[in-house]
Amino acid sequence: MQPITVERGKPHSKSKPRWSVDSVEALLGLPMNDLLRRAHETHRAHHDPNAVQLSTLLSIKTGGCPEDCGYCPQAARYHTEVVSEELLPLDTVVTAARAARAAGASRFCMGAAWRGPKDRDLEPVLAMVREVKALGLETCATLGMLKDGQAERLRKAGLDYYNHNLDTSPEFYGKVITTRDYRDRLDTLDRVRAAGVHVCCGGIVGMGESRRGRAGLIAQLANLDPYPESVPINSLVQVEGTPLHAQFGGVAAIDPIEFVRTIAAARITMPKAMVRLSAGRRELGDAGRGFVPPGHDAEECRLAGAVRSEHADLRSRQERERDVREHLPVRAVELVGPVHRVDVVASHRKPTIAPRRRSSRRRSPRSDDRHRGAPEPAQRDATPARCAPAPSRLDGRRRREPRPLLRVAA
Repeated sequence: MQPITVERGKPHSKSKPRWSVDSVEALLGLPMNDLLRRAHETHRAHHDPNAVQLSTLLSIKTGGCPEDCGYCPQAARYHTEVVSEELLPLDTVVTAARAARAAGASRFCMGAAWRGPKDRDLEPVLAMVREVKALGLETCATLGMLKDGQAERLRKAGLDYYNHNLDTSPEFYGKVITTRDYRDRLDTLDRVRAAGVHVCCGGIVGMGESRRGRAGLIAQLANLDPYPESVPINSLVQVEGTPLHAQFGGVAAIDPIEFVRTIAAARITMPKAMVRLSAGRRELGDAGRGFVPPGHDAEECRLAGAVRSEHADLRSRQERERDVREHLPVRAVELVGPVHRVDVVASHRKPTIAPRRRSSRRRSPRSDDRHRGAPEPAQRDATPARCAPAPSRLDGRRRREPRPLLRVAA
């Protein structure tokens, strides 16, 4: 096993980092089973291993952003299918928040495609925060860079969390974004923390960075003083028209297993944080989904240490229709243990057909001809409990698969 050196000292001390980039890189290089075991043990030491929290993200102001983030289709300078829209009216946001609460969400996040809100822009957002908070939901916002005094106004309105991602490591940052620097992001996080608002801060992997670059992002997050309460780890979703799509041509730039490793490293280095799996869950493929039991399509990284869940209502109409057709989950669930307390459970399990038992007696050709087309005898003793019935062979047609179920925990 590769040795890991953790730079320890006074907890949350700025003078001596708790995790060096070398230490996190060594962590990412551990054998997979060892890494997952450490992540799972860390999670169980600090969290309810069977609890899931569901969040809903709504874009309250879409498109028209002046920034040049290479991954973002909302940048005005890129030719994507995203159309610039005005700020949503208050009643639309409140209606969406009620629907999220009814679907089991306990946190509602409002995102706006701004470089940073002007004071006149902030006023209607404050009203949204107050109304969502009155519904009994945790409130979250991501509005870009904040100026002095704006975080305090958001807190007084009832904001619980502010999301502002670092995106990547300081060394790789300039290859993705040039219209703001790393210090701008850290300054906003300092203002949020000073105002008494919880910090939600993570990044994106799969933008062409190396493993050491991913280690640099995790180390930067883990050494914040204190580290964020909520840490979203996203895998790049390439959108046609953005520079990163032009660079990679829609082909994933990170292996799904490497993405799982990054989730695990975030869990180990920030043990008390709520690690969130957000964008990129559909791109995980079978390799990433191999870390969960059958039937939990949305729980890809549960064994790696993710603990939160997000449902982002930022999909196109075509994506929503595809989800309905394919019975795919419209949320990303981030877990680290068997599901126990779940706000909303979407069941997408396909019916299981019991294997046919082969008879030890060999039939003659005439016997086979005589029985051809006849229904097979029931194999009740070979059918597992709670299995769906086998398809009928009388008419050659399969029975209709059960529709997805939605269960809300009491």
